Amino acid sequence: MGKLKQTGLVCAGLIGGVLISLQFSAIAEKETRVSLPIEELRTFAEVFNAIKQGYVEPVDDKKLITHAISGMLSNLDPHSSYLDADAYKDLQVGTQGEFGGLGIEVGMEDGLVKVVSPIEDSPADRGGVKSGDLIFKIDNTLVKGLTLSDAVKRMRGKPKTQIKLSILRKGEDKPIEITLTREIIKVQSVKSKLVEDGYGYLRVTSFQENTAAALVKHLNDLYKQGPLKGLVLDLRNDPGGLLNMAVGVSAAFLPPNTLVTSTDGRTPDAKHQFFTLPEDYLRGSKEDYIKNLPAEIRKVPMVVLINGGSASASEIVAGALQDHKRAVVMGTTSFGKGSVQTVLPLPGKTAIKLTTARYFTPSGRSIQAKGIVPDIVVEESANGSSSTRLREADLENHLENSKDKEKDAATPVKPQSKAPPAKPKNSPGKDEGDEPLEPPSRELASKKDYQLNQALNLLKGLQIMQNKP
Repeated sequence: MGKLKQTGLVCAGLIGGVLISLQFSAIAEKETRVSLPIEELRTFAEVFNAIKQGYVEPVDDKKLITHAISGMLSNLDPHSSYLDADAYKDLQVGTQGEFGGLGIEVGMEDGLVKVVSPIEDSPADRGGVKSGDLIFKIDNTLVKGLTLSDAVKRMRGKPKTQIKLSILRKGEDKPIEITLTREIIKVQSVKSKLVEDGYGYLRVTSFQENTAAALVKHLNDLYKQGPLKGLVLDLRNDPGGLLNMAVGVSAAFLPPNTLVTSTDGRTPDAKHQFFTLPEDYLRGSKEDYIKNLPAEIRKVPMVVLINGGSASASEIVAGALQDHKRAVVMGTTSFGKGSVQTVLPLPGKTAIKLTTARYFTPSGRSIQAKGIVPDIVVEESANGSSSTRLREADLENHLENSKDKEKDAATPVKPQSKAPPAKPKNSPGKDEGDEPLEPPSRELASKKDYQLNQALNLLKGLQIMQNKP
């Protein structure tokens, strides 16, 4: 019994040390003291001691504590997690736009890995991995029982090495096996093209450290080819990234000192408003790249394209441009990730990723588990959507929408209109739905891109209306 009490004190002290290392005292309200739940810690100590004494094989103390921390975080919500040294390093490298692996944005549900979105032009994207796919085996290892960090670590590896993913896909009777070759993923976060005379196209694939500066460069390159009559900002399948880059991209199209988003959480640090000001989108003493933009860019007619793969930072941009009536948002409802994660470093080059706040659009809307509803709903093709997408509301333990808590009867934002379907090209008497849907083209601004064509048609209509006497 004495040994057990001693173990309990050691465990209580260890957990107390972890809490101190996370600096909860620094981020908590000054008048609030965090008291440790002694009875629950005593139970934890008993379980710890039972495993140490009676488990069939010896278990390392560090491994047990690490799994306990991981379990604590993963059961909070889908985006809080423990990052071991490798995962923490990968996170830091990933925000710089280069990392090794397959190029899949993933989450965890029921102990299995679910694909949120494959990164454009990555091995996963080219190999046919789709949003909503459920990965149940990595090579010969079952995913069930692995943490998300463990699963991600197994999918990462040296370039030019192969890996086999076993996947369950909605609508498929049998599991799908896909063999991919790992490579260094270098994500070019901004791409552009002059699709027609006077009409520009910008594609943002993720929000990294240099995304806003790259967007400015692409906009200037478009303007070198002549003044723009309209611009399409494509945020489809953009899983998000850095918050300050979402503010920077918004600053390119909105007037100075305009509210982009606000965050709200339990601690003072989690309550903040972000404006189109250099201090909110620049890091350190860097040159303000927004000043290099032509003034006309803040007035050119715009359409923002979104879909179920548009998440987090891309939803912040779409919501800001929508609320300020700077752009027409078109496509399908976005993913609905309206929470902010803070990375808190721990000893041993590890960290935790903790959900600390919800973010809100300038008008005060929370998109958590709801998403940005487009002004004009346009499906992926004239026949409708070609895929079933995983959304935030589908994830286990997802945060509730705080506005729903405040007002259960809140009326959701409704789309203003729906684009008319294209005329059927089928033979008489044949249902249009019988035609197989053509997979989306990988070509930048493809002429077969139905949603993009609808966006261009809208911009041309707006141009005609502007030119009317």
